[in-house]
Amino acid sequence: MPTAIFSIARSGLTQARRSLELTAQNVANADNPNFSRRTLTQSELVLTGSIGTNAADSLGGVRPGVIERAESALVQRQARDSSSALSAAEAQFFALREAESALETSGVFTGLVDFEAALTRLQNNPTEPALRLSALEEGRKMAGNFRIANGTLANARSLVQAEIGAKTLTVNELAGELATINADLVGSREGTAGRAALLDARDKALRGLAEEFGISATINPNGTADVTLNGAPPVALVTGATTQPLATTFAADGTVSFAVGGTAFVPSGGALAGRAGALAELADLQTSLDGLAVSAITLSNTAQANGVGLDGNPGPPLFAGTGAGDITLVLASADGLATAPAGAGPGSRDTGNLAALIAALGDASGPIAGTDSLLLGLSSRVSALETRRDGLAVVSASAEAELLRETGVDLDTEAANLVRLQQAFEANSRVIQVAAELFDTILGLG
Repeated sequence: MPTAIFSIARSGLTQARRSLELTAQNVANADNPNFSRRTLTQSELVLTGSIGTNAADSLGGVRPGVIERAESALVQRQARDSSSALSAAEAQFFALREAESALETSGVFTGLVDFEAALTRLQNNPTEPALRLSALEEGRKMAGNFRIANGTLANARSLVQAEIGAKTLTVNELAGELATINADLVGSREGTAGRAALLDARDKALRGLAEEFGISATINPNGTADVTLNGAPPVALVTGATTQPLATTFAADGTVSFAVGGTAFVPSGGALAGRAGALAELADLQTSLDGLAVSAITLSNTAQANGVGLDGNPGPPLFAGTGAGDITLVLASADGLATAPAGAGPGSRDTGNLAALIAALGDASGPIAGTDSLLLGLSSRVSALETRRDGLAVVSASAEAELLRETGVDLDTEAANLVRLQQAFEANSRVIQVAAELFDTILGLG
């Protein structure tokens, strides 16, 4: 009997010690979002003994089982999907907000309005040198504002492209890590701490990939994960221990295209899809900005050609350039501003030609209205993206909270486990002490 007591107590101590170690790991990783709590299973240890021809079973303590890791494939997939959607919205929102700020601070709209205002003042006294110089200077500022807008928009585009380049490297690194984890999982033993750590690393890699792309992850019976990037068409990124490289290519207009293992595809989710969408919208903004600059150049130079300056000669071109990036004031003298219509004599105070230019600039199809519409449309787009991002943030937070409930560490529960396990450890220690006293008493009787 004392021997059985020793066996029971020793098994209890072993179980309590190993459970305490797991509980300590859980507590230490309570703030680690990539850690799933562990528990240790146990079963009864049955001993068989015999006296003569009679055999009998007796309980011999507890048998430590395997390490179980809390997980839920459904909740993890929901968390990955919501994170992917949020990342796409955030990436697109931040990129377009940067473009909005760039265009607003460039002063391109203000420059057009100030140029129109200076021409309107000149209309009151077309021969006044100061008013002519003022109009010429406002035209110079307007051209500079277009160039600034072009440069700041290019900077916003370059920033997005740099982020895509960096995240492409990140995706390839994560895919390589997942392939290595898959290879290690094949050789790992069920129920061990090492396998639990590998599964944590697997889920971390999957979440990292989901932030950059919408993914479909297939969890195989051996714990390995195969990853397909969602898009048109879907492409396999990781299959077992094999990966396909992700590559990006930037077009002349700044837009980006993706290929995995040489297969081109258009992503449907994740931050990289959001940035790709932002680059497409930035390309449209650039086209619109160039169109507005060309409109200002064309209207001004057409008016100059249709009128005469103070010397009675046809007005020379006011601006030169092919878009927002190179628009420049080229009129050398303020006297060359063609305020009077063609055929008017030198020093004419007829402002019919100037009035036509002012009307063209302020027309509903002119550059002033076009710039206002461009900025208003961009502001509305950014506002809509912000609203969508905020809504997806709520959904993502809810999914994360559900994942935490399923796989996270509850410190209150772990604290209660520590107390319970400590008491079990002390109880088994006391059993061994009592067994030792029994042996001493029996030996003392002899």
